[in-house]
Amino acid sequence: MSEIGEDSTLNKAALEMLTVANEYCHYLDHVENKSLDGILEFIYRILPLMYLKGSLMPEIVAEFPEANERFVTEENWEVVFNMLRTKFGAKDEFWLIDPLHINETEPLKASIAEHLSDIYQDMKDFILLFQRNTHAARENAIAEIRTLFGNHWGYKIAQITTQVHHLIHDSDTDISTSPEDLNFF
Repeated sequence: MSEIGEDSTLNKAALEMLTVANEYCHYLDHVENKSLDGILEFIYRILPLMYLKGSLMPEIVAEFPEANERFVTEENWEVVFNMLRTKFGAKDEFWLIDPLHINETEPLKASIAEHLSDIYQDMKDFILLFQRNTHAARENAIAEIRTLFGNHWGYKIAQITTQVHHLIHDSDTDISTSPEDLNFF
């Protein structure tokens, strides 16, 4: 039997999640060279795929939870956030109703750039931990990204999907992208 067949951390779902997460992070790492329309088209396509891949992550219990690590610093997060906030400008903020908020009928102001940066942090940490290339690190990466899907980044994707949809399909928004803006797979 091959090494991949014996190692539960090298399963198809985890490797596909790793691929999509890497594409997302690579794009945001180079977002300063992208147009707003290109960014919208990219996230419009990749976020549902990330959500699907996150929902398919296997349940793995990390044997050595002390091998879990976080890599993205506050400064790294702020660089991505500030770049996205600049790109989105006035289109960054939107209102949502959050049933988990204290007053579940009170609208809350949210930020696309903040949500995308939070998702970036979770994805980048997943990639970097998985790339440690030890069984314990991969177990922790998979366990952590699955947990964070349930209580963090999956929820954030769901919150911004409607807003991104409206920005793309709003007749007042010009979506004209070039292939280099998308650079998707």
